[in-house]
Amino acid sequence: MVDVVTLRNGTLGAAVSARGAELQRLHTAAGEELLWDGNPEIWAGRAPLLFPVVGNVKDDHITVHGQRYPLLRHGFARTSIFELVESADARCLWRLRANDESRLRYPFAFRLDVAYALEGRRLAMRATVVNEGAEPMPASFGFHPAFRWPLVPGIAREAHDVRFEKAEPEPIHRLAAGLLAGPEPTPVVGERLPLADALFERDALIFKRLRSRRLTYGPAGGRRLQLDFPAMPHLGIWSKPGAGFVCLEPWQGFADPSDFDGELAKKPGTVAIPPKSDRVFELSVTIL
Repeated sequence: MVDVVTLRNGTLGAAVSARGAELQRLHTAAGEELLWDGNPEIWAGRAPLLFPVVGNVKDDHITVHGQRYPLLRHGFARTSIFELVESADARCLWRLRANDESRLRYPFAFRLDVAYALEGRRLAMRATVVNEGAEPMPASFGFHPAFRWPLVPGIAREAHDVRFEKAEPEPIHRLAAGLLAGPEPTPVVGERLPLADALFERDALIFKRLRSRRLTYGPAGGRRLQLDFPAMPHLGIWSKPGAGFVCLEPWQGFADPSDFDGELAKKPGTVAIPPKSDRVFELSVTIL
């Protein structure tokens, strides 16, 4: 079994692991690292994939047709071993299928295909969730990449910001005991979110009513990353105060609202994939 696949195209390099089909490295040809290193003393993740839920579900259980199933935060894809289906110099494809263990937590016949491709200065990620069953399949999916903060060594953390494609005046949400709490005023000013540790003293910023499908991240006047996520309507931004990363997380779905206690199919942010159909979720990261 292949544990890690390394990708190169002369401009970028990347590495993806079988565990979680998770991006482990993203770097320039000169070796400049863009992705968090996964220091387990701070946060061991690097870019986990969130499926079949995003965030926490109430009491760590989902309900399907009246039956409860145990399911932990962000689902099980991030800790599952994927099969390597295809690999070449600059691309790879990984697959996870429903099995006896997954059905104990999520009783659906799914297939999750995750493709990575280096294209010039761009890393393209494409996740295809396939419903192989005979009934509609409720699901969520999220990307969770952690980028270095500071992105360029020697530049102050406070010089970094997130700039959205469009103005983002809508209220944001926070988490209370892991569940979605009520709205509060956004810290975004027009299209710009200045980054500071104080933003994350109460955990993540959650954008339920996101207008943008593109953003850039980095220091003003320095190298920046552009994230494009055309079919992802929600976004989380998270760090730990003082940590050397910031997570920019396009999502379809979010944590259970604190007052939600119903069927998974009715969970806010969840989509229903028809039988024998699929849903595609994409994220690309481009070095500007």
